[in-house]
Amino acid sequence: MGKTLDLPIIDLTSADRISTAHSIRQACVECGFFYLINHGVEETLLQKVLEGNKIFFSLPLEEKMKLARKEHRGYTPLFVENLDPSSGSRGDSKESFYIGPLEDMTSRGDLNQWPSEEALPSWRSIMEDYYKRVLNAGERLISLIALALNLEESFFYVVGALTSPSGFLRLLHYPGELGSSDEEIYGASAHSDYGMITLLASDGVCREKMKEPQVWEDVHYVTGAFIVNIGDMMERWSNCLFR
Repeated sequence: MGKTLDLPIIDLTSADRISTAHSIRQACVECGFFYLINHGVEETLLQKVLEGNKIFFSLPLEEKMKLARKEHRGYTPLFVENLDPSSGSRGDSKESFYIGPLEDMTSRGDLNQWPSEEALPSWRSIMEDYYKRVLNAGERLISLIALALNLEESFFYVVGALTSPSGFLRLLHYPGELGSSDEEIYGASAHSDYGMITLLASDGVCREKMKEPQVWEDVHYVTGAFIVNIGDMMERWSNCLFR
């Protein structure tokens, strides 16, 4: 780990949208990360999500495998994903559960996979509520990002970037120590996100994805805040102005 990084704090409820957009622009140009506060996700709901996360991943593997990932939704066991194929590791030491757009329906029904209500009472309703609130925060933020790029607030809506937005909620579980091994083991291998933006809870970031060796920087935990990072798509769309 390198030094501790002080990220800018962006208040999503600020009445001064122009000043907020300027702050977002500075943050995205200089480091590509910032804190987001007053985003509309209550701390009580976040705690329910985190507790539900623990309960789901504590289920027996055979129960979780009944929801094995398909259509980019559902459960992924340990070592199946490798976010950095060049690392040579056998896979990332994490479990994940993907929840996609809630309105994605086919002739077969809901594309999302859900544990039974008997197994995990209220789990689905909690995750759906959380998904909706985070998606709403993301869409509000994207309007400010448009202003930060000297565009109209509605720009991304007008061009269709937010038509049927494909936001995904990823629940993650890192099991910790897996025993002694000569192999390098990563919870999540080094990567950059491919979408527009990511809202996450994390205690470490790396700002220079092309730098060798990569330097990881600690970030302070801010109660109730999300860390926002700019994805590869937004970097491309901004002609690499935003990092």
